[in-house]
Amino acid sequence: MRIVITGASGKAGQATLRHFVEETSHEVVATDVAPRPAWFDGEFYLADLTRYGEAVDVLHGADAVIHLANIPADRIHTDSHTLNANTLMNNNVFLAAWKLGLQRVVYASSETTLGLPFDEVNYVPVDEAHYPYPNSTYSLSKVMTEAMADQVSRWAHIPFIGLRLSNIFTVDDYAAQPGFAKNPEARRWNLFGYIDARDVAQACEDAIEAHLTGAHAFIIAADDTILDLPSREALAAIHPDLTVDDDVAEFGTLLSNAAAKRALGFAPKHSWRDEVRGA
Repeated sequence: MRIVITGASGKAGQATLRHFVEETSHEVVATDVAPRPAWFDGEFYLADLTRYGEAVDVLHGADAVIHLANIPADRIHTDSHTLNANTLMNNNVFLAAWKLGLQRVVYASSETTLGLPFDEVNYVPVDEAHYPYPNSTYSLSKVMTEAMADQVSRWAHIPFIGLRLSNIFTVDDYAAQPGFAKNPEARRWNLFGYIDARDVAQACEDAIEAHLTGAHAFIIAADDTILDLPSREALAAIHPDLTVDDDVAEFGTLLSNAAAKRALGFAPKHSWRDEVRGA
C-alpha cells in the first residue's frame, strides 16, 4: 500500500515513520507542517492540513492514511485555537480520504477522551465504555473527531480506526522517569498510564492491517504502569474507594488495552522497566 503518515516529524510520527520504513514493505509518504526528520530521505511534503487543498494534495494517490498530525495537548495554544485547529485538520483529512477513495483511515485519538484527569473515574481498569468525558478543548477535539469518523466511515464505506493513545514515551524519555516512579500523585492525572512510541508505531501497523469494517476507537496503552509500585498500592493512594480486578497483574495497566488486543492483535512489546533497569 501507499500510506501517507501525517505529523511525521512529531514524537509518534517519527517512531511510526521509522517503523514503516524499516519494518514493512509499504510505500511511505511523510508530511508535516514542521521540517522533515533529519534521518528520513524519502518522499516528504511540508503541508498545512488546516487547508483542505493541501490535505487533498498530500493524500492524492494514497491507499491509506495514518493521521497523527494535531496539536498534541492542551495549554500549548489557547483553548479556542486548539479546538478549532485540531478539528479542522481532522475534518480535512477525513473528507479528503473519502473524496479520494482511500481504503482506510487510522488516526490518533487520545486517552483524554475517557476522563483525563481521572479524578472522577468510575471503575478500573478504564476501558472503552468510560467515554466520553472530555475535560479540555483538546480532549473535546478528539471526541468530536471520533464522532466525525463514525459518520464519514459510514458515508465512505471504509474503516476508520482511532487509537486512544496514552502518554507517549521514547527511550530518551525514560531517563527522567525515576523522578516520579514511586509517586502516585505525580501520575494520578492519567492513572499511571503510558505507551512506548515504538508500540504506537506497531499499533498503527496493526490498525492498517486489521480485518475490520466501520469505525472503531481503541485504548493503546502499555501492559504495565509507569510507576515502580504495585498497581493496587498506587491506586489506593489516590482512589481508595476503587478496587482492582483480580486479573490485573501486580504492575498491570489501569487503562485497559484488551479491546485493541482482541480487535487489532495489538501486543505491546516495550516497557520502561526493561530500558531503565537494563541501562
